Amino acid sequence: MQKIGESISKTARLMKSRVTKYAIVAVLIAVVAVIIATLANAYFIYHSISLETIMRAQQENITLWVIDAMPFLFALWGQYASTMIAYETGVMVVDQTHDLREQATSLEHQAQYEATHDPLTNLPNRILLRDRLDQSVHAGVRDNKRFALIILDVDHFKEINDTLGHYSGDRLLRRIALRLKGTVRDSDTVARLGGDEYALLLRNIKGNNDVKVIVNKVLKAFQEYFLLDGMKLVVQVSMGIAIFPDHGKDADTLLQRADVAMYVAKNEKSKYAIYSPKFDSHNPKRLTLMGELKQAIDNQELAIYFQPKIDVCEGRMKIQGVEALARWPHPEHGIVTPDEFIPLAERTRLIDDLTYLVIKKGMQTLVNWHNRGLKIDIAVNISPSTLLNYDLPDVLTGFLANYDIEPSFITFEITEGTFLKNPPRALEILNKLHEMGISLSIDDFGTGYSSLAYLRKMPVSEIKIDKGFVIDMLENESDAVIVKATIELAHNLGMKVTAEGVETKEIALKLQELGCDRLQGYYFSKPCSEKDFLSWVESRIKKRL
Repeated sequence: MQKIGESISKTARLMKSRVTKYAIVAVLIAVVAVIIATLANAYFIYHSISLETIMRAQQENITLWVIDAMPFLFALWGQYASTMIAYETGVMVVDQTHDLREQATSLEHQAQYEATHDPLTNLPNRILLRDRLDQSVHAGVRDNKRFALIILDVDHFKEINDTLGHYSGDRLLRRIALRLKGTVRDSDTVARLGGDEYALLLRNIKGNNDVKVIVNKVLKAFQEYFLLDGMKLVVQVSMGIAIFPDHGKDADTLLQRADVAMYVAKNEKSKYAIYSPKFDSHNPKRLTLMGELKQAIDNQELAIYFQPKIDVCEGRMKIQGVEALARWPHPEHGIVTPDEFIPLAERTRLIDDLTYLVIKKGMQTLVNWHNRGLKIDIAVNISPSTLLNYDLPDVLTGFLANYDIEPSFITFEITEGTFLKNPPRALEILNKLHEMGISLSIDDFGTGYSSLAYLRKMPVSEIKIDKGFVIDMLENESDAVIVKATIELAHNLGMKVTAEGVETKEIALKLQELGCDRLQGYYFSKPCSEKDFLSWVESRIKKRL
């Protein structure tokens, strides 16, 4: 307060000095005006200007007395007014400065809060969790105490988000945060790492049993369904656990190993897993690939391999088209197969970019083949999340215009489960693609749970029988019956049938006998690069397939 008072006094003196200067100038001007008025009065009354006539004018003209006093009265009033104005101005300036400082402090605190907290759930974010992890590590080393880190991932949240929309998905994430906060102690931390991942930092634990108590509380909290817009949602989670100092003595190691354990729990569907060194047998490679996948997609480092589809209609065999399959030629790990990087792409939300890259490269290759006279089709696998993306038709329209290619040469292969995730949206987008002239195929038919009612509604022109039924069809009568029934069903619905997993000549002939339209498998060719595929085509032109 003393500093504020000194500031006000200083400001008042400064303002007063400036106002006083102008007041003095005004008084001088007024005095000159009075003198001029007195001289003029003496001249007009006595027709001369002298000391005598000036004195007589001042003595006899009472009006001049008032005029003579006015400059001094105004000077005194102005001085008083200037003092008050200067003081009030100083107070106002200090008050405004104080308000601005409070606002700046408030904004600084708000910015600091937003930098360390998740805006959706108001939970600590990854930055604040990392800071608290570091503090826990230092305290654990100093006081010889143990703590645990749990990373929790919501299973199949992408499907929930795509089905109900982002608004409902965000509401679900907020409710999950509330349930998690209720399962831990006040001294523990619940943080949101991003997307559908959360973290629980459990301080001062004695051993694994303490952690399991919290884990069981979390699992119990998720046994009760979530109610969103009248829908009852049962949400399942997977948790990975790392304990200090057993599984790591720094924040980075604990985060990495808790994530590794969570990945194992998700793959094994075991709800939770406590980190073990045996989990590291394949995970260093997975972690490396996860970090490098986006760069590989952005730099278009992924290669496209092609496996031919053979048309066996009317007793003849000819190349009808190819299936485009992505491969990742990694400089350290060699050729990485889709089984390894597709799940990573789905988990890191890169699946759309990956799918679009395969489509673009496939179209570009197809244009080159058509220009060389090789008029065949190309099939591309579309992930469920990409198919349910309303942007897909517009993206494809741009690609088709760019490469000037007929849509009828493009086939999208989808799985049965894609349609079940959100039937109305899937049907809307499939109809849009069909109207564009793109062919649609159901991949791995027979392994899903789609009903005939859905199959009848879908604008599909082809069914692909899963290789699991084809490979053993000559030895397994049940597989042979399923294959035959599928071919008849598809033909009755006006669809073509492609059999995957054709690895021998005997299977190829049997499928041809059953009326299968197209064959695909190692008997004809493994997936290969464009160069090897063109060599294969030239060799097959010279002799029968």
